[in-house]
Amino acid sequence: MALSSAGLSPYKGEMTSQGDEFLTTSLRASVYDYVEENGRTFHKYKEGSMSPSNSTNDFNTNSDLSEYIEQDRLDLQHQMVLILLEGRLHLAPINSNPQNVLDVGTGTGIWAIDFAIKYPSAKVIGTDLSPIQPEFVPANCQFEVDDAEDEWQFSCKFDFIHMRGMMTCFSDPRAILAKAYEATAPGGYLEMQDSVFPMHCHDDTLEGTALDVWGKACVEGAAKIGRPWTNTPNYRDWMIELGFEDVKEKIFEVPINTWPKGRKQKELGLWWQADLMDALGASMAILTRAMGWTPEEVELQLVQVRKDIKNTGVHGYMPIHVVWGKKPKSATETTFADT
Repeated sequence: MALSSAGLSPYKGEMTSQGDEFLTTSLRASVYDYVEENGRTFHKYKEGSMSPSNSTNDFNTNSDLSEYIEQDRLDLQHQMVLILLEGRLHLAPINSNPQNVLDVGTGTGIWAIDFAIKYPSAKVIGTDLSPIQPEFVPANCQFEVDDAEDEWQFSCKFDFIHMRGMMTCFSDPRAILAKAYEATAPGGYLEMQDSVFPMHCHDDTLEGTALDVWGKACVEGAAKIGRPWTNTPNYRDWMIELGFEDVKEKIFEVPINTWPKGRKQKELGLWWQADLMDALGASMAILTRAMGWTPEEVELQLVQVRKDIKNTGVHGYMPIHVVWGKKPKSATETTFADT
């Protein structure tokens, strides 16, 4: 079920300010309800899923503040990826005049908004479980509260489908890619941008650290609740199996801090370190629910993890895979059951 920002709105209007047209929308208050657990807030829609929460501060009782921290982190992550991709929003060679574009797991909506501004020809839809997107957006951009694991019920096929940071979100990522194939217009592209967990290292400086123990515990917990965090390396093969052609993959290594040489790598390390420090609290739910840790045990572990993230003697890095492929122009209509 998709809850559209327009469909749920008690009013919908357009504003023109100095020649720029914006769409203003409002969602019913009930959609904004959140569940609080261990001082952290989780989306009320599809309550109980192990998707990341809306906040990142483990024991901050000010839920509103912690929600803003998480939203700022998502925007920070967007800027880091822009640096990684040298200012590009995507690597897929889409045409210069896309019409229908879908951003699954849009978060704060920053990628969808940037894309809508760059490509004014496009109608951009961003979907997410949490309605945390801004109220005022470009007229060619809209947001819907939706769960990608439900049936996709869009009225059009998409020239471009974008997903980023979905590593922790799905119990069956291949099924999501199958839905994306179905929803892609012939000749259109799907692009996945995702990381690999736990951290990697080319030497032994990560082994046995609190960061290493924490990362492996998160992976074990995710597997226990049926949402494995280890599927990113499978995206390329799955896309080929599902029928995408000209599938390409580029793998980046983003350091956890400023340990590597080179100005760009050090800059990426600063951004990724900031992202990680704010994101650590998102492990509270999985470690307490799936691994049986107490909140106090999680917090004590994270104290040491933060020290490791700041330690330039720990040469950890996060692999980030960017995978894109094209739906053949000759592709015939299929159903999800066919895939």
